[in-house]
Amino acid sequence: MTRVWEWNRPVTVREVLEDLQKERSIAYTTVMTVLDNLHQKGWVRREAEGRAYRYEAVSTRAAYAAALMNEAWSASDNPAAALVAFFGMMSPEQRHALRDAVRMVQADEPEDPEDPEEREGAEGREEAAGQGERAGASTPAEEGRTPAPPQAAGEAGSREGDEPGANAGGKGR
Repeated sequence: MTRVWEWNRPVTVREVLEDLQKERSIAYTTVMTVLDNLHQKGWVRREAEGRAYRYEAVSTRAAYAAALMNEAWSASDNPAAALVAFFGMMSPEQRHALRDAVRMVQADEPEDPEDPEEREGAEGREEAAGQGERAGASTPAEEGRTPAPPQAAGEAGSREGDEPGANAGGKGR
């Protein structure tokens, strides 16, 4: 899978074989069998090209890694403790990337009125809006503008972790 992910394009058995042979001796039939097994498991799709196939990853490496992390976290009897331990293993650069990712996800999420933290934030915004109205500010409707509709769940992007094989439990190849 590593070769298929690295190239990020459809590949033939011959291309993978030649690349692997730079590092070690390996038989054509071994590479063909592994790619066929990956196809059978739903990790790659293939398209006939003459007498051969071109194989292409069904899911990204990032989606595979996310599915593994989610699977491990979900299997924990104490998910919060597992996250704390995981964050403790991260480098400062990884923690910075995590903070950026959380900010991106939060920016895309619609507000949940059942979440006490979000209710407090909404109450603060309502209070600020009330103060603004008292100060002469108007709402979008009063200005003749239509407020933007809330973003529907799932519009932010595809759910790559739902791809076939993303949580197959196998080791990366």
